[in-house]
Amino acid sequence: MKRFGMLAIAAALLLGSAIGASAATEVKMVGDAFVYGTFNANQNFTGWSTGTWDNNSGAYTGAGTQTEDRFQIWERFRLRTDFVANEAVKFRLGIKVQDTWGHGTFTAANPTTAVEVYQAFLQFKLPDCNVEVTAGLQDFSLPANAFFTDSVIYGGDRAAALVINAPLIDDTLSVIASYARMLDKNRTFDTTTTQVADEFDLYTLALPITVEGFKATPYGAIGVAGRDANYFTAGSYGPNSTFADSLLSAGTFLTPTGMRNAQNAYWWAGGTFEVTALDPVKFYADVIYGAGNQGDRKKDSREGWFIDLGAEYTGWDVLTPQVFAWWSTGEDKSTRNGSERMPSIMTNWGPGNSFLFDGSQELLKQGNMGVNPIGSNGIGASLNNISFIEKLTNRLTFVYLRGNNSASAIRYLNTYMGSNPYFTMGRDLTTNEYIIGANLDATYQIYENLAAVLETGWAHGDFQTSVWGHRLADKARQGDAWKVAFGLTYKF
Repeated sequence: MKRFGMLAIAAALLLGSAIGASAATEVKMVGDAFVYGTFNANQNFTGWSTGTWDNNSGAYTGAGTQTEDRFQIWERFRLRTDFVANEAVKFRLGIKVQDTWGHGTFTAANPTTAVEVYQAFLQFKLPDCNVEVTAGLQDFSLPANAFFTDSVIYGGDRAAALVINAPLIDDTLSVIASYARMLDKNRTFDTTTTQVADEFDLYTLALPITVEGFKATPYGAIGVAGRDANYFTAGSYGPNSTFADSLLSAGTFLTPTGMRNAQNAYWWAGGTFEVTALDPVKFYADVIYGAGNQGDRKKDSREGWFIDLGAEYTGWDVLTPQVFAWWSTGEDKSTRNGSERMPSIMTNWGPGNSFLFDGSQELLKQGNMGVNPIGSNGIGASLNNISFIEKLTNRLTFVYLRGNNSASAIRYLNTYMGSNPYFTMGRDLTTNEYIIGANLDATYQIYENLAAVLETGWAHGDFQTSVWGHRLADKARQGDAWKVAFGLTYKF
């Protein structure tokens, strides 16, 4: 019976809270359950593992040390419970169980139960006004267009944060301010009597503006990055990636390694735009500039641009045609002068549910190739919401992209470090490399809350032997990457 212990305790706590507070508190529960199988061939374009960071000191293991297991069955259950005192005050607790069949929680006979708290926040409105305050572990993203899924800087995940949303003009203008502690390696006490800067904090300010036919959200963000925070072990976009890949420059790994300053500033300034004045033709765009470590050694600095543009026609009932493009600055030939790629924290960006990017895949695990949109440029088209049969919808997406990074810069670091996690073949592209990807997805609504979901993907890449070496580049030429994922989703 021990295998049900943690789940039973969690259920008892929820039930006890509901009974004890029933007179004054309304309890609302929603959630979802996913069960799906996924077949992947040639993950990471090789069928082998990418490079990984072994610890926060920067030790690493190169690519190609493990081989893929092509078929997995994943199961995820999430339960979100709101304890509502009144229309102005509530607390949200969200728990999640997620693993593959035969592993961890879903091991036969002797499972290791793992219940994860993924939401825990207090939300309330200030008395006699509509200013809303949310404090705790919550869904957290920088402003972005839903057309591109979420933010290329930070999106699609959670953070322990304080968020204040204050309407200034009803339905027209508001201000959203936030503070999030993203990382705190040592928590209450540092490991010795010498204090170290082991935190990474993020401050944001946004001004959503809505008028007839037009929406815009100018925003800014400032990150305070401590030198000793756990960037190498905190997760970021895509497979086997960390905050170190997203925030640091390649020059950080050259002698003298690491950052000189105890703390450095990162900052981003940008805007999201949506034009619906020509409805049913709609336009979407993001323009962002970001920089970091500019007060440190030149080799440790990082700065750059990211721009995307999309359009769709929503005038047809049977499908929605979409086109999109993006461009981002990439590395120049020198590693000693810092990075020319825009820093990010955790990218969640991908138009058209593209198989290439960590975006909006519903069957998420092993669901994409983890290609980095920063440091690349590309175009694509999608036929979305295809519906010729009742209850059945489909999506077909095609994407072509090339790298904006100098081959010399990536080759230099690969020669200096050997195969490493900072630059990954198939994720970071040189100007001489390209990737083509396509995906066909389908959803059949069996009942109102129960659906059968199919997601397929294909990707072909051309990679330089002189940059990545014969072993990886030759293996990528032996076959294209593809996936087939099928499963059931229940939302209640």
